[in-house]
Amino acid sequence: MARVTWMAERARRFGEAGDAVGARDLYAAALPLAIRAFGDDAPVTLTVRLNLAHWTWKAGDGQAAKSQFDALLPVLERVSGPEDPDTLFVRSAHARLVGDAGDPARARDELLSLVPVYERVLGPEHPDTLSALYGVAHWSRETGNVADAMARLRALVPVQERVCGAEDSRTLTTRRSLAYWTGLAGDPAEARDEYAALVPVLERLRGVEDPDTLSARRSLARWTGVAGDPTAAHGQLVALLADLERVRGADHPDTVAARSDLAAWAEESGAAGDRE
Repeated sequence: MARVTWMAERARRFGEAGDAVGARDLYAAALPLAIRAFGDDAPVTLTVRLNLAHWTWKAGDGQAAKSQFDALLPVLERVSGPEDPDTLFVRSAHARLVGDAGDPARARDELLSLVPVYERVLGPEHPDTLSALYGVAHWSRETGNVADAMARLRALVPVQERVCGAEDSRTLTTRRSLAYWTGLAGDPAEARDEYAALVPVLERLRGVEDPDTLSARRSLARWTGVAGDPTAAHGQLVALLADLERVRGADHPDTVAARSDLAAWAEESGAAGDRE
């Protein structure tokens, strides 16, 4: 028992430190020991199986993780109950993996069936419920129903701001998704304004060199230009390109893409000769 506990604790620390592979491998080594010591259906064993699937997923093997979650779910439903938090987590993770595997409609439908359970068990404004609602919007969007996704995201943002906080990472993720799809849906001015509000928050919370910050700055420039101000877009990209070259390197795909954007907006703004 002590060895299983030690291995699980060490695996947990590996995961928290960002070593998904190390966490996965330790949980994999702990699982047969847990089965031998406690049995297949013991809470300790089920927790190890849950964490093994989770860190297998985080280590990049979605197919193996989906198989592990598929095998674990009926056991959890039988032993812990269909409304146990671990059971709900596995159902949510399974939906995400189904979507990642190329079936967004099934992922959306699995989450749609899960949301009322979350609302009943955890409450309509519990963070896990809100995360499930975001997942419904995400996979709805991936099926091509942009209008439905945007309506769901617009309804979700104020709730997340009130419950999780305006600067919570989940709230910011929802706002970024909404800004992105607002632009693609044909409202570049609104997308520009949403990114303009997001960028300083990301810079303050995550730093100017954070990938999400740099990505939001590029999107801000894009929608600024599409909204009718190519000169401002060009200026934003000049500053962004310098940061990308310094942080990511001249040949990084993000840098190359920003350089291409800069050339396009330079031509639009009449500033094409500025960098010659």
